[in-house]
Amino acid sequence: MTIEQTPLLQRYQQVKGHIAKLDPAGKVRLLAVSKTKPIEDVLALAENGQLDFGENYLQEALAKIEQAPSLCWHFIGPIQSNKTKPIAEHFSWVHSVDRLKIAQRLSQQRPANLPPLNILLAVNIDAEASKSGLAVDEVLATAEQVAELPNITLRGLMAIPKKSDSLAAQRKPFKALKDLLTLCQTALPNQTLDTLSMGMSGDLEAAIDEGATIVRIGTDIFGART
Repeated sequence: MTIEQTPLLQRYQQVKGHIAKLDPAGKVRLLAVSKTKPIEDVLALAENGQLDFGENYLQEALAKIEQAPSLCWHFIGPIQSNKTKPIAEHFSWVHSVDRLKIAQRLSQQRPANLPPLNILLAVNIDAEASKSGLAVDEVLATAEQVAELPNITLRGLMAIPKKSDSLAAQRKPFKALKDLLTLCQTALPNQTLDTLSMGMSGDLEAAIDEGATIVRIGTDIFGART
C-alpha cells in the first residue's frame, strides 16, 4: 500500500512536510496525539516511521501500549494521584506534571528496570482560571525540587496557551515559556533541560518560531474526533 492510498497517511505526510518547512534543521519532534483513535491508525503511522504517540486517557492508552509496547508513549492528560503508578510503569514521557506531589509519586513508582521517566512541568502560561498547571512564579522552585528526585529526568516545560488568531499574539506566550526554560537551565546547569512541548495544529508556526522541540498534533493527522 502506498502512502497516497489512505487519507490518514496523506494527512500525516502533509503535517510532516509543513513541519519540515518551518524547521529545516529537523530539531522538532512530532508527537501524534492519538487519543480516541484506534490502534490500527497508530500502527499504520508506526509502519511509516512515526514513533512518538500522545495519549490523554489512561485506560485507553494502556490498551494501546499493550498492543504496541515498542513505541514511545507520552502521557499528556491531567494526572490524578491514583493514576501515577500505571503512568510511571508504562510511559516514556509525561508532559503534564503540574505539582510536586505528582512528580514525587512518579519518581517513587518508576520501576527500577526501566530508564528514568522523562518529565515536563506543565505551566499555566496565561494564568487562565480554567486551566491547571504551575503558575509562572512557581516554576523555578518546583523545577529545583523535581530535579532532585530519583528515577525521573526533568527535561523541560509544556504549555497550552489560550487561543489567538494572530501570529504575533501566539508567539508571546511561547516566548515566555522559552524564557522560563532558560531561567531553569541557568539555575540547574547539570540537568538535561532541553525540551519545550508547545504548539498544536492552530499555532504550530508560532511555536516553532519560538523554539518548540515537541509539537503535539492530533486532528490534522487523525481527522476529526467523534
